[in-house]
Amino acid sequence: MVGLNDDVSVDIEEIYNGGKEHHIKTCHGSVSVVVYGDQEKPALITYPDVALNYLSCFQGLFLCPEAVSLLLHNFCIYHISPPGHEFGAAPVCSNDPSPSVEDLADQILEVLNFFSLEAVMCMGITAGAYILSLFAIKHKDRVLGLILISPLCKAPSWSEWFYYKVVSNLLYYYGMSGLLKDIFLQRYFSKEARGSSEVPERDVVHECRRLLGERHRSSLMRFLEAVNRRHDLTDGLRSLKCRTLIFVGDQSPFHSETLHMVTALDRKYSALVEVQACGSMVTEEQPHAMLIPMEFFFMGFGLYRPGRVSDSPRSPLSPSCISPELLSPESLGIKLKPIKTRVPTKC
Repeated sequence: MVGLNDDVSVDIEEIYNGGKEHHIKTCHGSVSVVVYGDQEKPALITYPDVALNYLSCFQGLFLCPEAVSLLLHNFCIYHISPPGHEFGAAPVCSNDPSPSVEDLADQILEVLNFFSLEAVMCMGITAGAYILSLFAIKHKDRVLGLILISPLCKAPSWSEWFYYKVVSNLLYYYGMSGLLKDIFLQRYFSKEARGSSEVPERDVVHECRRLLGERHRSSLMRFLEAVNRRHDLTDGLRSLKCRTLIFVGDQSPFHSETLHMVTALDRKYSALVEVQACGSMVTEEQPHAMLIPMEFFFMGFGLYRPGRVSDSPRSPLSPSCISPELLSPESLGIKLKPIKTRVPTKC
């Protein structure tokens, strides 16, 4: 194990240009997995939200030097894309059956078996968090821990079901129009990030808007349909014993659902971090807010971020802004010890 004072150099360009893509045939269709890092290390798998892939969901986090040194030092990263969401994907054949959320979760098991992976760490956003939570419930022995961002866990309400039926119809007839892009961006980002007539939208929102235009309507409609037919995970979550760290922006449309999920999980194994002035995609809008909580979380697994103390994460969260459950001795079933980090004195 490398200590906190060991100096490790991280070449971000090499990390994000050096991934290797694998197309894995499963019982429910082909799935793209992009692998970064040393495959001898423990595995961390990611799963994105609707209409996105790993770059549009996790690039902000993985381009933080502090996050890279924390994650790439400890893990090999396996970015899983929903079918048809990878770069350069061909349109899905209309004759292929639409996968369910159960099918998508079973695909993850086949991915793990393809790479001969045992238990893995999981990180997912909203719909991706639902898929990974379902996978953890079905295959408890294959999951070390969960990092979930603005997760879904309940079945869709009637209004949500109807809303995304309308979205699917708009996709079918008009493709990814400007209106639909705005609808998806409201799902991902806070009002401040999206801008207004007086304030331009942030660069991260502008880039996400561009990437949305690359999605094939058929692939997106199938993923939307699967998510819109999801079932309630509440009962399964009550039996889940893997350590779980949950992030949610206070402006996320799924804030209340995230709080419901926290009440269903065993508090001995779970912790919540609410991020102020942020939408659903904390990884893109405020990635630095994730650094200190993830350091504490990984300490429970004997993992540390290498590097000099002067390079420690700079998070906008002060200890008083972090959920008490995360810092309490009972959190995650372990005794958390302080680590050396540098944070602002104010939230």
